Amino acid sequence: MAITHTLGFPRIGRKRELKFALEKYWAGESNESELQSVASEVRKFNWQAQSELNLISAGDFSFYDHVLDTAVRLGITPERFQQDEPAITTYFRQARGRAPGGTDVPALEMTKWFNTNYHYLVPELSEGQSFNLNIDDQLQQIRDAKATGKPVKPVLLGPVSFLALSKQRDGDEQTLKHLPALLKSYLLWLNALAAEGIVWVQIDEPILVTELDADWQCAINQAYQSLGSLQKIKILLTTYFGTLGANQDLVAELPVAGLHVDAVAGSEGLEAINNVWPEHKVLSVGIVNGRNIWRTDLRKAVDTLLPIAERRGDFLWVATSCSLLHSPIDLELEDSLDTELKSWLAFAVQKVNEVKLIAQAINLGIESIEQELQESDKAVASRQTSGRIHNPGVSQRITAISDADSSRSSGYSVRAAQQRKHLELPLYPTTTIGSFPQTGSIRHLRREWRGGRLSEQDYRDAISKEIAQVIHEQEELGLDVLVHGEAERNDMVEYFGELLEGFAFTRFGWVQSYGSRCVKPPVIFGDVYRSKPLTVEWIRFAQELTDKPVKGMLTGPVTILGWSFPRDDISTATIAQQIALALRDEVADLEKAGIKIIQIDEPAFRELLPLKISEQKAYFDWAVQAFRLASAGAQDNTQIHTHMCYSEFNAIIDAIADLDADVITIETSRSASELLDVFREYHYPNEIGPGVYDIHSPRVPDVEEIQALISRTQAYLPAERLWVNPDCGLKTRSWDEVRPALRNMVTAARNLRNKAKAA
Repeated sequence: MAITHTLGFPRIGRKRELKFALEKYWAGESNESELQSVASEVRKFNWQAQSELNLISAGDFSFYDHVLDTAVRLGITPERFQQDEPAITTYFRQARGRAPGGTDVPALEMTKWFNTNYHYLVPELSEGQSFNLNIDDQLQQIRDAKATGKPVKPVLLGPVSFLALSKQRDGDEQTLKHLPALLKSYLLWLNALAAEGIVWVQIDEPILVTELDADWQCAINQAYQSLGSLQKIKILLTTYFGTLGANQDLVAELPVAGLHVDAVAGSEGLEAINNVWPEHKVLSVGIVNGRNIWRTDLRKAVDTLLPIAERRGDFLWVATSCSLLHSPIDLELEDSLDTELKSWLAFAVQKVNEVKLIAQAINLGIESIEQELQESDKAVASRQTSGRIHNPGVSQRITAISDADSSRSSGYSVRAAQQRKHLELPLYPTTTIGSFPQTGSIRHLRREWRGGRLSEQDYRDAISKEIAQVIHEQEELGLDVLVHGEAERNDMVEYFGELLEGFAFTRFGWVQSYGSRCVKPPVIFGDVYRSKPLTVEWIRFAQELTDKPVKGMLTGPVTILGWSFPRDDISTATIAQQIALALRDEVADLEKAGIKIIQIDEPAFRELLPLKISEQKAYFDWAVQAFRLASAGAQDNTQIHTHMCYSEFNAIIDAIADLDADVITIETSRSASELLDVFREYHYPNEIGPGVYDIHSPRVPDVEEIQALISRTQAYLPAERLWVNPDCGLKTRSWDEVRPALRNMVTAARNLRNKAKAA
């Protein structure tokens, strides 16, 4: 009999209960007991949602991030966070730099979880790092899960992936040297789980779908020769987001009881692993997509698994491809989607049911799910034949793309000279990334307007006042290049999707990005094109309010693609081209409206990068082309900016340079400007704005701190090509935090400007 399970479940709550509870706690409006009560209810719902499966996942819940949780359970707390305070205070100070109680301190670095839009907190290891296991919180969660009466499968981040995701701030930077000591803690961890009556434990090693060198392969072997020696507990070694590739033979020899593979992102590797994985060990096949919202083709899934089931019998497990952390929670909440489109979708709760149905068909025969199979077939056929999907005009325009469409008229040096004359900006020009605080009043305006309780004209008048206030605030602060603040935008991707054709939207399709920050990705279901201008009216209005340049703010094609749920019937490269052509038209209209600077944000540029180096060139080919297709139609004196945040850029600096943006702004504050080290050897040709303060933390940096970060960049980049800006948009911050931070930032830039003049 095929066994069913998931690799994890979303932890924000069906209606984002945890998000609201966290923000209430951080604001000092509730206590830890009240926060824990909400968390307990979220976990109970999650276990109930999985109750028809053979195993329920537990220990995968987190208040902020599961990588941080792993570090805390291992006793890893950097020195700057060590105070005599409640554990939850230390936890949130590591995550946010601030908590109710405790002093403000720079938070842990944040970056993307493999090739997803989920952000994890980077553990900081020290020279001679010791590990002090404390898993009381997870053990209690497991006991609570066992009380449901279902067999429980705890979820752990594996030791080798943990070290790969960590950084060391001092001494020898090789994190692998900590493996022997770390394994002792993991052995204690597994023994503690066994003592709770746990039979199976899921240990995630997503690093196994990357191309590992000999040292890291050796580390995997060392780790699981050790952990696999325990007879009292069974390990399900879990991989996802791709195929095992060259690591397949290594994994096949490990003494673990089971292996999970991703049969969605790694579908081409399923046959190979089925051939080499021992038949007396469990093979868990992730056949239901944990990262997208399209309904599973049940017939195709069953046909894929039947030959494996015939060979493996009881040793086949059926699962989601990865954790459902990356999926919205419940499609049944969606009461505004049209019937046809809704029939094409499945969220986490529905995906659990799909896992159950696929296993039922294998165990009891395909006729046992005949009704559900007919519904699945109908949905698949509907999507394939719907007239809403394809637009001949879009296809014709894609076919007509030429190489010249992806190149600016002149090189950077020529453009830069024209732009300096055109813009007349000072040394160290100051700006922000785009958004300003989305206050409660702004959100209330949007709710009232969308609910029909506020007229279109009254809404527009109110948004105009918000934009005028943001322009006034920036002029008072002394910023050099202004933005309109994006008061009219709910989300940097959803806003554009609402104005482009080929997108659909949910009401409750929320997915955790980090901590309490949730996003609601649009659904790309058909060909994308622009039927009307997207941003011109509001940007033109803002520019008319000031003599300083106001940036036109666009979200780039790769990010719109990456932060949406994309269709899966055409290539991602083609979708990116469609979006790029729509943005190209918008750039032209912004120029006609007199906008001199246009920012095309690409924070997801590295996020979509394939995890295997051998597959990355093909990605860069289409991703770079998409950005250039969107931007290259601009005139030489129009300055094109882009923004990237919370990514490791050093390995992709060539591709970033190939974008040929006149100015790029990047995150550097949480990483203590480590990202700038690449410029020690690489001569970046254009202008750059290294983020000088962390907007994901509520703390306000002082002038000296900002000035020191700016000064450090001058060792790598000449002052005339440096911009001064925050790490990211200011949407999630309050004005009480934004004003002093920006005031300090402007003061720091002016100090350095005066110093340069004096020299």
